[in-house]
Amino acid sequence: MLLFTPGPTPVPERVRQAMALPTIHHRTPEFTKIFLETRELLLELFKMKEVIMLASTGTGAMEACVTNLCKKKALVVNAGKFGERFGKIAKAFGKEVVELQYPWDTPAQISDVEKALKDNPDIDAFFIQICESSGGLRHPVEDIAATIKAINPEICVVADGITAVGVEPIDITNIDALIAGSQKALMLPPGLAMIGLSSLALQKIGTGSGFYFNLASELKKQKEGTTAYTAATTLIIGLKEILQIMLKEVGIEEIYDQTDRRATATRVALEAIGLQIYPKKPANAMTAIYDEDAETIRKILKNRYKVNVAGGQEDLKGKLFRINHMGLIEPNEAMWVVNSVEKTLADLGRIEYRGVAAKIFTELYYNEE
Repeated sequence: MLLFTPGPTPVPERVRQAMALPTIHHRTPEFTKIFLETRELLLELFKMKEVIMLASTGTGAMEACVTNLCKKKALVVNAGKFGERFGKIAKAFGKEVVELQYPWDTPAQISDVEKALKDNPDIDAFFIQICESSGGLRHPVEDIAATIKAINPEICVVADGITAVGVEPIDITNIDALIAGSQKALMLPPGLAMIGLSSLALQKIGTGSGFYFNLASELKKQKEGTTAYTAATTLIIGLKEILQIMLKEVGIEEIYDQTDRRATATRVALEAIGLQIYPKKPANAMTAIYDEDAETIRKILKNRYKVNVAGGQEDLKGKLFRINHMGLIEPNEAMWVVNSVEKTLADLGRIEYRGVAAKIFTELYYNEE
């Protein structure tokens, strides 16, 4: 079975083997060495002032950013399940919330952000997804962040990069907190979250907030090569291995290029066989297809062609299927996926199978090198 859901992604064999070694204690010189080496690799990936690893899913990192970086009022972009989640977290901790809501296929508008800041001068933190994975949408985060900083440089800009870090270059010039998760482009099992932090974020954190997600106490320990509480040792060992591959062996720019070519070739190939790309501005992390037969297509892909893709949520349940592009993916596997989609449409009697999707994918993927 080919796993092409936009998280969890497949775990490479070499990474699985590294995580299968005998468990070591987290308060030992042996693990401290691994932790510090992993931290240096993460700093290289994020290119930010500091970085923190948390034994949690990405939602834990979202909560940590809300509780540690928003002191009073949050401005939140909601164009899907995860933007909605930022607002819910802020409200759960008693923060005032101004929400900019958009259809799941529509990116946030700079003019709306400007108006919200003008109407609410006490906003001190802004929360947005780089890729809103519920609809495969890419927000213009870098441009919005630059606009916010021009209005008030003291506002903390928090970007959920869970389905963007390791996928594409991210301009972190005006981003204060950048969130990542283990089970996306980093190709690990779920359970480890990471946050890159700017100088402003470090200043705003101060002595931190909360207990388990207190970023001040966590950062103090992590600089020493340990964690405030029990470390996710197996996942951190795996993270070191995958970052070694991504940064030192394949090269992150090469991964960005491969992902971009894979995403572009997939979208063009699927449009050529009559399918509709859902978001107005697609992210490279995945291709989201709107189709009334989405659930039937997913079932045929899984049962007949051994391809597992994700579906839609809420109003898009049964009307959307999403194909992953994150991580180290062999071109022949990605080509098999688009070919299987074409075969599935032929099985449904919607088109005649001619191998168009595979041909277009192959030509575009290799001709854009």
